[in-house]
Amino acid sequence: MKTILFLSIVLFSGALAGTLHGVANLAIVEPYLDTAIGIENQNLFASGEEKDTPQFWVEYDAYRDWQKGGQILAGTILGTSMGGLFGIVYVLSRNVLPKGSDLKKSFTLAAVMWLTIYLIPFLKYPANPPTVGDPETVVLRSVLFLSFIAISGFGAVGFYQAYKRFQSKIKIVAFIGYGMFIAIVFTIMPPNPDEVTAPMDLVNGFRVMSVVAVSVFWVSIAMIFGGLWHKLRPDVEYECI
Repeated sequence: MKTILFLSIVLFSGALAGTLHGVANLAIVEPYLDTAIGIENQNLFASGEEKDTPQFWVEYDAYRDWQKGGQILAGTILGTSMGGLFGIVYVLSRNVLPKGSDLKKSFTLAAVMWLTIYLIPFLKYPANPPTVGDPETVVLRSVLFLSFIAISGFGAVGFYQAYKRFQSKIKIVAFIGYGMFIAIVFTIMPPNPDEVTAPMDLVNGFRVMSVVAVSVFWVSIAMIFGGLWHKLRPDVEYECI
């Protein structure tokens, strides 16, 4: 393995895919955040916790501009770290991914990771706009979501190991086993502790756009990483184990 070339592919593909994710967030998710925060601001004015003054809006606009300006940078940083994870998993699993081009293998792996460490946890604990939910439960909600990601991810790794050891005719057992395992976990994990009081069309729109934005990342990293691997072949010195 050409280590420097491999690291370059991993870091570049992760950073670029993360940047595209940040752009997607800015374009299709932020409008829902603006609406949700606008509702929260009106509630603050009605309760007397804040005053509807020019100074409030100057400070608010400055803060939101800072948040929006950091979206793309945050996406790049997160994408780089996720790209590292994707590259390591790809090297370890490349020989058992479906036969075909590296682009096909990359898309297959991206689909598996998107499903196991994003979509399944998301279905149990769907994303809400930041102003939805009790601030006192934010730590609990974060722990539940991250715990589900860990359980689903490590469960997928465990059944992947079983998949490698099964004979070709019974490899389907690994998929069935993971499906049963995650269904049990899905059932016994605690529900989201917060009642959603925001308009459901706003919440549902936010959730759908969040899924689209994250999917942009996984499609992008599959395409960029797989294309670069196929063209530059960092594995030419020896085959991956």
